[in-house]
Amino acid sequence: MTDTPSTVDDLTPDQLAILGQFGERRRVSSGEILFDVGDATYNFYVVMSGAVDIVGHFDGVDEVIVTHRPGRFLGELNLLTGQRVYLTARVAEAGEVIAIPPDEFRRLIATVPSVSDTILATLVLRRTLLLEGAARAVRVIGSRYSSESLAMREFLARNRLPHQWLDVDTDPEVDRLVAEFGLAIEDLPVVITGTAVVRQATPGQVAQDLGMTIESIPDRCFDLVVVGAGPAGLAASVYGASEGLNTLTVEAVAPGGQAGTSSRIENYLGFPQGVSGNELTNLAMTQALKFGVRLTTPCEVVGLKEVGGHLVVFLSDGTELAGRAVVVATGAHYRRLRIPRLADFEGTGVYYAATEVEARLVGDAPAVVVGGGNSAGQAAIFLAEGGSAVTLLIRGTDLGKSMSSYLADRIDAHPNITVRTESECVALHGDGTLDGITVTTVSGEVDISAVALFSFIGADPGSDWLAGHVAVDAAGFLRTDRSLAPDDLGEAWESIGRAPLPFETSQPGLFAVGDVRSGSVKRVASAVGEGSAAIRSVHEHLSFAT
Repeated sequence: MTDTPSTVDDLTPDQLAILGQFGERRRVSSGEILFDVGDATYNFYVVMSGAVDIVGHFDGVDEVIVTHRPGRFLGELNLLTGQRVYLTARVAEAGEVIAIPPDEFRRLIATVPSVSDTILATLVLRRTLLLEGAARAVRVIGSRYSSESLAMREFLARNRLPHQWLDVDTDPEVDRLVAEFGLAIEDLPVVITGTAVVRQATPGQVAQDLGMTIESIPDRCFDLVVVGAGPAGLAASVYGASEGLNTLTVEAVAPGGQAGTSSRIENYLGFPQGVSGNELTNLAMTQALKFGVRLTTPCEVVGLKEVGGHLVVFLSDGTELAGRAVVVATGAHYRRLRIPRLADFEGTGVYYAATEVEARLVGDAPAVVVGGGNSAGQAAIFLAEGGSAVTLLIRGTDLGKSMSSYLADRIDAHPNITVRTESECVALHGDGTLDGITVTTVSGEVDISAVALFSFIGADPGSDWLAGHVAVDAAGFLRTDRSLAPDDLGEAWESIGRAPLPFETSQPGLFAVGDVRSGSVKRVASAVGEGSAAIRSVHEHLSFAT
C-alpha cells in the first residue's frame, strides 16, 4: 500500500475543522498502538501532528506499509464493513490525533458529503491497494484440484478480502508454513489469518473469524431485512437505508449475485465502455455502507414465519432476525447438467461462474461454455480474451434468439470462439481433473478437448426456503401483486383491509424483486429498478402496519 498525493487526498483545513466536531483531540506517544490486527472495531483517526505507521506483521517481521503524516487519516473500508483489522496502526512520532468513535463516524459519513466523499473514495482505494500490498494478511493453503480450496478462493476474491493463495503442489513457501503450524494434508484448505489458523476451512468459518457474519451485529430486529445482495438486493438496501429504514442485508455467498461474476456488462445505463460485475458490485456496496446498511455474509436463510406483526427470518445456524418488512432478492441459480460424473468434476473442471479465479485456472487451455444467454456469452468472451480456445455449445440453431445482439456479433467475430449449434454435452472425461467432453450434434457424437466446462443453462429460483409460505408459479418463482389470484390471499389480507402492493407476495410485508420474482426481466438494470421501486411499497406497508 502506498500513500502519495496521487492515491489519497490530504484533508483541507475546512474538512479538518468539521472532523473535529465529531471527535476529540488527544495526544499520542511514540510506539502507541491505535488499532491492532484482529480488532473488531476501532476509532477513525485523523493525524494532526506527528506520524503513524501502518504495519503488517509477516513471517515474524514487521513491515511498514505506509506512514501517515498531518492532514491524513487512518483506516480502510473495514471502518464501514465491520470486518476485523488486517494491519496495525503504530505511532511513529508523538503528536496529536482526532479520534472519532465508530457511531459518530457512521453519522459523519451519512450526513456530511463534503467530507464523506473524500473519505469514501480513499477507503475504497485503500482496500484495492490492500489486496495487492498486504495480501499476506490472510493466507490460503490448498490445492488447485480441490473444490473446497476453489470455494475458499472464490469467497475471498468475490468479497474483496486481501489474501495470498499458496498451492500445496507448487509453491515453495508451503513447506515452511506446514512445519511452522504443524499442518497435515487432511487439514487442507488451511486459512491463516492474523488471529487464527483455520484447518479444513470453509467460507463460514473464515467469515466468522474476520468479523463478517451476523454475530458482529448486536441488533436482531430491523425495519427492513433484505435477503440477497445481488443487484436487486443492493438497490433495495441503498434506497431503504437512504430513506431512513434500519436495514440489514444478508447474503449466502458473496455480494453481486450472478451479475457479480460477469466479466463485463456493456448494456447497463451510464457505462458506455462497460463495467465488470465486480466493479458494479463494489460501487453499490460502498453506497449501501455509506447510508448505514449492515451487510453480512455468508448468511444462508432457511425459513420464515410471521410473529407479532414482524416477519422472522431463520438462518442456517439457528439465528433469528426480525423485520417489519422483508425484501426477497435471492435470484436464481443455474441448473446442473444431467450427465454422468458431473459431481466428480464440480469445482475441479465444471464451474458455474467465470471470474478471475476460474480464468487463472484455465489460462490458455481449451474450455467449453454451455448456454445461449448473456451470461454464457460474457463468459465465452472473457475466457477467449485470456487466450483460451473456447467452444460455445447451444441447443438451438441461432445464437441471436436468446443473446443480446452485440454479444452474439462479438462472439461470431472472435477468432478464439467456436459456436456449435444444436449441440449438447453428454459425457465428461478425465482422471481427477477434466480433460475432455463428448458432445452430440445433428451429425453424431464428437469429442472435444477441454480443461474446464462452464455451465449457464436455465435457472431455478432461490425460493426453496419459502416453500409453503407464499404463492409461486409453475417454475417456483414468487408471484407478486397483479399475478396473485384471489385464492392466493388468505385471512391475513381481510384483516389488514388492502390489496397486495407492487412487488408484494401473498405474505403481507414480504416483497420479491429481481430474478426470483415471477415475470421479471432477467437483466441487471431491471433488477436494480425493481429493488429501488419496491421500497416505496415497503414504506406504504409500514404506514398501514403502524
